[in-house]
Amino acid sequence: MRHGNAVQYDRYGDFDVVQLVDIERPKPGPDEVVVEVSVAGLNHIERFLREGKLKEFVDLDFPARQGVDFAGVVVARGAEVRDLHVNDEVMGHAPHGGSHATWVTVPRGAVVKKPSTMTFEVAGSLYLAGCTALSIVRSLKLGPDDTVVISAAAGGVGHIECQLAKETGATVIGLGSPRNHDALRQIGVLPVSYGEGELDRIREIADGRPVTAFIDNREHNENVALAADLGVSDKRFVTSEQRRDLEIRFLRAPGDDQEASEMLTRLGDLVQRHKVQFIISGYYPFEYIVDAYEDLAEMHSRGKVVVGMQPVETGSRLHWYKSEKSRDLHDPVSRAVPHPEAS
Repeated sequence: MRHGNAVQYDRYGDFDVVQLVDIERPKPGPDEVVVEVSVAGLNHIERFLREGKLKEFVDLDFPARQGVDFAGVVVARGAEVRDLHVNDEVMGHAPHGGSHATWVTVPRGAVVKKPSTMTFEVAGSLYLAGCTALSIVRSLKLGPDDTVVISAAAGGVGHIECQLAKETGATVIGLGSPRNHDALRQIGVLPVSYGEGELDRIREIADGRPVTAFIDNREHNENVALAADLGVSDKRFVTSEQRRDLEIRFLRAPGDDQEASEMLTRLGDLVQRHKVQFIISGYYPFEYIVDAYEDLAEMHSRGKVVVGMQPVETGSRLHWYKSEKSRDLHDPVSRAVPHPEAS
C-alpha cells in the first residue's frame, strides 16, 4: 500500500474545517520510523487546538495535521535506528501532530514497544491521557493516609488518575454522573454525584477521613470552593489550568523527551499487569472521525474515544463498527470526513 489518508485542516474552526487528504507513504529520516497506524486516540485538547482556543499556548502552521496518540506497526526505519525493526508493534506520540493518518513519521524516541498482550485500541489512546494523569498523581505524592477527590472521575484522564491514586494506597472519591457510578465502583472508587449537597455527600462517604487532596478535571476550576470547604490546601489542589498545561506539555513533547517515554512505558506495564483498566467508550472507522469528535464533544464519554484506521468491514458496512452512542447521535445518516475534491 503506497497511498493513504490524513486528517488535515487549513484554518481554525469547528468540525467543518476537517478534511481527509490523500497522502503517499512517507520515507523516514535517519533517526525516524514510519508507523502504519492501527488505532489513534482522540483528546479534547486537540479539538480546542483546532478551534483556536489555545493560540496563546501553541503555534500552528497551516495546513495542520491532527492527532497525537497512536499505535501501529513499523513499516520503515531510518539508517540510525538499530533497536526497532520492520513489523515491530509500537505505541507513542506525534510531536507535531498527524497521528490521525494511515502513516505517521516520528523520531525513534517518540515510540516504545507495545506490550504483547495490550490491544491496539488501548495502546493507541494511552499516551496523552495517561502521561497527564501519571504526572498529576505523582505531583501529589499520595499515600495510604490520603483521601483524594477527583472530579470528572470517569473521563479519559480522570479514570486513569483514579486508578493510579488507588495504586498508592489512597482512598479515592470520584465525582461523576450517576450513570458512571457502577463503572467507578468497579475500579475501586467511591462515587459521589455532582450538584447540590455534594459537599455533604463527600463527607459522608469519606466516613470521618479528612480529604487531603483534590484533582479538578472540570473546566473553569468549578471546584475551588468545594475543595476549600473540604479543607484541602492550595498545594494539594490540582486546578484545571494545571491539567491543561500538562496536556500541552505532552501534546508537544519532543521525540527525545525521556520523561514522556518513561511514563508511557510505565503506563504500558501497569495496563499489562491489570493494575490499570483502560476504558474505551467508542470505536469509529477512520473516515467517521467527525462523528467520533462529536461524540467526544458531548463531554459524556466514559474513558476514551478512538478511531481505527483499518477496520475489517468496508464500504456501506463500515457503520456496523460505530458505537451505539454514535448511532444515537446521527441515525440514520452519519457524516464521513470529506475529501477536498468533494467540497
